[in-house]
Amino acid sequence: GFSGNLLLPKTPGHILAQTNNKTEILCELKKEHTGVYWYRWSQERQNFEFLLFSNPFGNATYGENISQDKFSVHRASSHTSYSLHISHLHGSDNGTYYCSTSQSSQLLLGSKTQLSVVDVLPPKTTQAPCSKKPMRCITKSKAPDRKGACSPLVWVPLAAGIVILLLSLVPTAHRLHRLRRRLWLRVHRQ
Repeated sequence: GFSGNLLLPKTPGHILAQTNNKTEILCELKKEHTGVYWYRWSQERQNFEFLLFSNPFGNATYGENISQDKFSVHRASSHTSYSLHISHLHGSDNGTYYCSTSQSSQLLLGSKTQLSVVDVLPPKTTQAPCSKKPMRCITKSKAPDRKGACSPLVWVPLAAGIVILLLSLVPTAHRLHRLRRRLWLRVHRQ
């Protein structure tokens, strides 16, 4: 059976890397273990492939047709943090990578990391920080980022909430006006 309760993923869920470069996928265990297994799911080939097992002493056992020049595992001094290094990246390295360990004949599987290898990385866009004044935002990229504090996704629901609150106060103000008038009439009748 599979379980993920003793593994803490440290790498983002998706890595975009360039052909012929290298990357690393980090995996941290909550407890010290006897080693880490690394697997890859290939959507294209529709298979789950064993890459390698690395024990705490730095010895590695590789899967069938897995190059030792391409894959290596490094362990941090904490004995609970491992990183899979992948070099000479190519399109065949695309896939979903998993780290795992075994305990009491159970395979504990970590969260997945999707690796996409491309020939050319897309250009990065930058956004200047939003001013402390409300509703002022300066962007340097051609396409505005709609997730920041200056975004309509933030201020439109806020404005709608204020309008709804004000509209809900109208009946209350009307009732208060009627009560005040009744009280005034009652006082003046006496």
